Amino acid sequence: MNITRYIFYCFIFLFISMNTTTEEAVYNVKKLDRPMKINADWNKPEWKNIDPVKIEKHMGSLPKFEPVVEAKMMYDDNNVYVIFRVQDKFVQSTIQEYNGAVSENSCVEFFFSPDSSHPLKYFNLEINAGGTPLIFYVSKPWNEFVKLESDDISKIEIAHSLPKKVDPEITQPITWFIEARVPFDMLKKYSGLSKPGPGVKWKGNFYKTGSKTSNPNYMTWSFVDHPKPNFHLPQYFGTLKFQ
Repeated sequence: MNITRYIFYCFIFLFISMNTTTEEAVYNVKKLDRPMKINADWNKPEWKNIDPVKIEKHMGSLPKFEPVVEAKMMYDDNNVYVIFRVQDKFVQSTIQEYNGAVSENSCVEFFFSPDSSHPLKYFNLEINAGGTPLIFYVSKPWNEFVKLESDDISKIEIAHSLPKKVDPEITQPITWFIEARVPFDMLKKYSGLSKPGPGVKWKGNFYKTGSKTSNPNYMTWSFVDHPKPNFHLPQYFGTLKFQ
């Protein structure tokens, strides 16, 4: 290859790289058509035909072990439902109080903006492997947020496949599950609500972390363009499109 052609191809490659944008993450959320028991069963009939999202984009340094993480979501007239499957190692769950630092443990997270007119205001629902939740309503990250009250947090039904406390850390391969039912009535106490139905869109993201385990990891569904791990960047949320 002569030098002129080489420079030409380098220029084309650079141009394409500079003008390539990350495709927006979009998830089609189907409606649940029957009552469902919350029991962390990924394979039960209600979830069987629901496509998962893959939580596989990394923030920060790559972990020594890369978990394989998927999530599914549904809704009905009164609730949204999420379930996570985590194929993991180095699993720990020690926080057992509401609104404790669960993200330091092996943890899955669902951030969502239920008011379509305010897509940068959101709930951050974080649940460690033992099923202990944290949930705030954030109107301005790191500056303005409300910690949900215990009585309201208890209205979120959560099922988990591991014991509530996992300590010492599980270092061998293990798959764990978290399932949650979040009622609209509880959300409306803190936020406006664009009630899900065909054509309605929320913004949101799914995450996996474990910042204080022996395998720190920060994984996202919708790409977050930030060099340092930070899930509180709602401008990078994907779109949840209700069917």
